[in-house]
Amino acid sequence: MRTEAPAAGPAEVPAPAWYCVRSQPKHEHLAAGHLAGEAGVEVYLPRIRFRRATRRGPVWFTEPLFPGYLFARFDLVRQLRRVHHGRGVRGVVHFGNQWPAIPEEAIRQLQAAVGAEAVRVIEPSLNVGEEVTIASGPFAGLLAVVSRVMPGRERVAVLLEFLGRQTCVELSRDLLVKDEPPARQVFR
Repeated sequence: MRTEAPAAGPAEVPAPAWYCVRSQPKHEHLAAGHLAGEAGVEVYLPRIRFRRATRRGPVWFTEPLFPGYLFARFDLVRQLRRVHHGRGVRGVVHFGNQWPAIPEEAIRQLQAAVGAEAVRVIEPSLNVGEEVTIASGPFAGLLAVVSRVMPGRERVAVLLEFLGRQTCVELSRDLLVKDEPPARQVFR
């Protein structure tokens, strides 16, 4: 694959711009670290942090907001080859000989929405009537329905089927995880 950028004409003086960089699978953070450290490129990798039920109980996960992609600000003519061949990088997104720059305003809006640390925490809100899974404790793995939310004490009353009858139990909000729809399978 060719990685040469179009040459700037005598009247054009290229300025650094934001571009979308494709990373190797699950290597977004490595690509961002390499580009920022060794290549001297400004990088923006927005991420989300959320809680998911596991066998060990609820666990916090941090993942890229755009899996497989990050944003880098660099001079296309002078730094394309260095960025393209960076550790963890699969390439800079392009269409033929067109290397679309991302408007500065779009990056600013994304930074404002995600936050200064580039990590957006997704706090699950629980509503009456929603199905949840109890992630740990004596009722671990059981499905329940939220019957009452008590935000002042960070507790939730849930109805669960236990020993052949419905029982109302108050649990810490930290023990509950919203039931997620089954993951979509993506074929590549």
